[in-house]
Amino acid sequence: MEDKNLTRRNFIYTLAAIPVGAALLDTRVQAADMPHLDESDPAAKALSYVSDATKLDKSNPLAANYKAGDKCLNCAQLQGEAGPQWRPCAIFPGKLVHVDGWCSAYTSKS
Repeated sequence: MEDKNLTRRNFIYTLAAIPVGAALLDTRVQAADMPHLDESDPAAKALSYVSDATKLDKSNPLAANYKAGDKCLNCAQLQGEAGPQWRPCAIFPGKLVHVDGWCSAYTSKS
């Protein structure tokens, strides 16, 4: 009987240790270490990303939904804390977008 309790106890300790170990081994890249999204990146091209929304080619069919004032800064996909000019975006994981940029996945925060 005692062996079962010991085994159960070890199992519970192991389960409790998993989140702690995962936190210690967390390898997520910090935003400061992420590269800026280049407009020539295939994903950027596919969504007509530009780092300056005022330079958007409005003849591109993907830009049909663009309205003056739309930019990454007021897009629901933009992540990270306010302040930096380059911030993470849910659409382009692992890359930073410029707050003055725009892409066809733009979704207004309001």
